Amino acid sequence: MPAYPRAMTALAFLAALVVGLPGCASVVDVDAAGDAANARCADVMIALPPTVAENQQRATNSQATSAWGDPSKVVLRCGVDVPGPTTDPCVTVNDVDWVLREGDPAWTATTYGRDPAVEVLFDPDEVASSTVLVELGNAVSRVEQARACVGLADATPAPTGG
Repeated sequence: MPAYPRAMTALAFLAALVVGLPGCASVVDVDAAGDAANARCADVMIALPPTVAENQQRATNSQATSAWGDPSKVVLRCGVDVPGPTTDPCVTVNDVDWVLREGDPAWTATTYGRDPAVEVLFDPDEVASSTVLVELGNAVSRVEQARACVGLADATPAPTGG
């Protein structure tokens, strides 16, 4: 075999080996959200950071999902049900409103006022909620905000009978 084709074969083998290396890490099993095929989820997914709370991004097995850490410390799903008015705490982090639900051990933060909504699950004992929400804010802000959180002081009082 002449030197040129042998070198090309070696380069092709090396390229296949390098491409195959990321496949060695386990893929995270995440259920896709109902509206995962929404085109705005694609805008979110391409803007996700490669690290969140010092954890590297990992491959997932579902559309519009991502995970960081091994084992997973942060899991994101785009296309979840858009939350309506709620009494759950709503926080604003860098102009993104999030509805927070405390769980044991995982907490859930869901964007408020954006369609499709993005859900992030994380354990606050493993990663700081402020870090997670700040680092994901740029990506989820790709979905336009149509509504904002309001506090009790901003709420419209209920009508009184008269």
